[in-house]
Amino acid sequence: MIGAGAAGSSTAFHLAQLGHRVTVLERDPAERIKPCGGGMAASVQQWFPFDLQPAVDDVIKKVDFSWCLTDPVVAELPGSAPFWIVKRERLDALLLEKAIGSGAELRRPFEALKIQQDDNHWFVQSKDGEVIEAKAVVLADGSSSPWPQRFGIGPRDLHMATTLSVRLEGMGTLEPGTARFEFGLVHHGFAWAFPLANGINVGVGTFIGRKASDAEVVLEKLLPDLGFPSTEGLRQSTNLRVWNGHTPLHGKGIVAVGDAASLCDPFLAEGLRPSLMSGCEAAASLDSWLNGGQRDLSMYSERMRERWGDSMAWGRRMAQVFYRFPKVGYQLGIKRPTAPRRIAQILSGEMGYGDIAQRVIRRLLLQRN
Repeated sequence: MIGAGAAGSSTAFHLAQLGHRVTVLERDPAERIKPCGGGMAASVQQWFPFDLQPAVDDVIKKVDFSWCLTDPVVAELPGSAPFWIVKRERLDALLLEKAIGSGAELRRPFEALKIQQDDNHWFVQSKDGEVIEAKAVVLADGSSSPWPQRFGIGPRDLHMATTLSVRLEGMGTLEPGTARFEFGLVHHGFAWAFPLANGINVGVGTFIGRKASDAEVVLEKLLPDLGFPSTEGLRQSTNLRVWNGHTPLHGKGIVAVGDAASLCDPFLAEGLRPSLMSGCEAAASLDSWLNGGQRDLSMYSERMRERWGDSMAWGRRMAQVFYRFPKVGYQLGIKRPTAPRRIAQILSGEMGYGDIAQRVIRRLLLQRN
């Protein structure tokens, strides 16, 4: 298991629970703050036999939308689709603790320098020369991982979403239980603010195009509106891979999970639910393969396409239209009375983008023309 984040640790937990010997290889010598959005549908709890609540900082009950900090839309989220906000470092630590408690071994710091296969075994060599031998490898080292493309996993031509995240201390003007989405300030994307127990995660994301070149300019306007100086906060830039929903996420005895598998939602930048989903599905497929129940790991790719990829392919098409004509999208999409419920249903997994994409795209294009 290369990577001890949410995807890697959840995969390690499920594999250890199934009785497999698991070694988690983590590059960072200690836990670090991860100022990402931290939004996660409460429905992920069904995939774990232990309580995820210790990692939850807030539960979203209301969403505030705005266009260039004006033209607000305030929406109450339906109670049937609760949305959690977590601190990523706390969630990752909880999942890793449960994996170790189930028998997984942790090696840190261990920076994988070389991965190669010999017959039916894999060999992972660290920067310091240590070698780990395994029957299977799980790539879970994030969106900057070099390994998926080297082993022919995921899309050949990467489509990237670019984000700049900020961790702020204190609540400013944001109310507990309220998420904020700003659409007008960001070229080809949007900004968000999610409440923590004693702070806020703020992000700026660009979902078509190559880079979010105006992210700092956006923060100069957004942070004061949230009650903070424009230069405040711990910042982190990330390029997130977006899967096209069709290319394999497996090879011979190797799979990619989470951000390494390009599972980022191309429309709303959701990453935690697909990361945890991929951990569950990868563990199930690896268990069957290691026990001789299937010839290869294609079941993993097929299940992720069915549960995530098909919907995200439609989400990408929606994003390409919505973020090219964002003002039309805001008026015809976000301001529609049904929009908050639809967003909540998509984030919770009750509904996929395919259920609404054709209507939304047609509406946007007709209005634009």
